[in-house]
Amino acid sequence: MIVWLNGAFGAGKTSAARELIDLIPGSTLYDPELIGSTLRLLLPEKRLGEITDYQELPSWRRLVVDTAAALLMETGGPLVTPMTLLRQDYRDEIFGALAARGIPVRHVLLRAEETILRERIAHREEVPGDPEASALMRRWCLDHLAAYRAALPWLTRDAHVLDIGDAPPREVAERVAAAVGEGAGACGIVQTPEPTRETVAAGVLLFDELDRVLLVDPTYKPGWEFPGGVVERGEPPTHAALREVAEELGVDLGTGAGLRLLVVDWEPPRPPGFGGLRLLFDGGSLPATDAGRLLLPAAELRGWRFVTEDEAAVLLPAERFARLHWALRARAQGRAINLEAGEPVAAVD
Repeated sequence: MIVWLNGAFGAGKTSAARELIDLIPGSTLYDPELIGSTLRLLLPEKRLGEITDYQELPSWRRLVVDTAAALLMETGGPLVTPMTLLRQDYRDEIFGALAARGIPVRHVLLRAEETILRERIAHREEVPGDPEASALMRRWCLDHLAAYRAALPWLTRDAHVLDIGDAPPREVAERVAAAVGEGAGACGIVQTPEPTRETVAAGVLLFDELDRVLLVDPTYKPGWEFPGGVVERGEPPTHAALREVAEELGVDLGTGAGLRLLVVDWEPPRPPGFGGLRLLFDGGSLPATDAGRLLLPAAELRGWRFVTEDEAAVLLPAERFARLHWALRARAQGRAINLEAGEPVAAVD
């Protein structure tokens, strides 16, 4: 198990974490900031110049999960992780990958008023013996308070919130230990085992009366997605598409006779992913009355919406949007399009 202490810079996460390991038997302090510091030493200056925060590095997010799994194998006990995590897509990626490894997360937000946060940041010596570097770090922390305020709506929905005020670290740790002991902060995320080879996945496009397409927001990976999922061994792709729509949305599309293949896309392997074949089917229209009765599994999906193609370009990762782009053209032309890495194999009008 991981007890993830989230919050703004200056909330006292690390101080509370050090106290918390004395209160949770067998626990170990795990600070992912050390991974960021290591990557700054290992990566080329050119790559580091392309980012403003090491959390932007896919390698950091991957290593956070891999290191946690390795530490748990070594120690066997819970990990206490003090780490500010303000982007919901990064939360989905990290917590989803941990869930795929069977590692549960207790997400706790240490919330304090901004006046308290500013006061704490102003008196922190970030780099002992280097006043100039400390001043730069304090300014960086203050500049990130706006991002923290913007993240509060999703943070307060996702995490167990502790209003800590100006409480000392020991008191905060005691409150966290009590909350975790009662099961607070548990992140119910679907456990999707990481693939060990290429996979076949089937997705379904459903449309409303305005011809907008339905997208869903997974809790276990970043970016929006189409209803659908991985085809199981020995399962026909159309059956997988119907099964996933029923499981994810509570919508019965019948026998699948109405499903029409729009695109077949070969997704290349991009380590640590293995790639494979991605199929998109036209599932037809979903009237507003039916859409209003959609039943989303909370452990898998947090929301849905109908969107235009332009809106989808903002919500979908690039490879999924390319798939949608060509699927909409295939639908308009009444024929399937064969893609490789999101691009048509043959010329398309």
